Amino acid sequence: MIARLVNFFGDDRYKRLRWRLLLLVLFLIVLADVLVPRPHVEHVWDAIPGWSAAFGFISCVAIIFISKFIGHSCGIMRDEDYYD
Repeated sequence: MIARLVNFFGDDRYKRLRWRLLLLVLFLIVLADVLVPRPHVEHVWDAIPGWSAAFGFISCVAIIFISKFIGHSCGIMRDEDYYD
């Protein structure tokens, strides 16, 4: 069971299927966010359908780019052979 799962995520043969599954899951998340009623929202943007999914995705992308920027420009990342 574990070997099949590792092969699914590590093998290039399943690349297209993995992308389709990812897009399906993303679509289902946005669909669920649209279908859930929100009678009492605290902020105006909470009433926008799909806002939570879009905000989560944008936040994750921002965290990745900011951490890469900090790592490369502030000298946190080192070469592979830095300690050799």
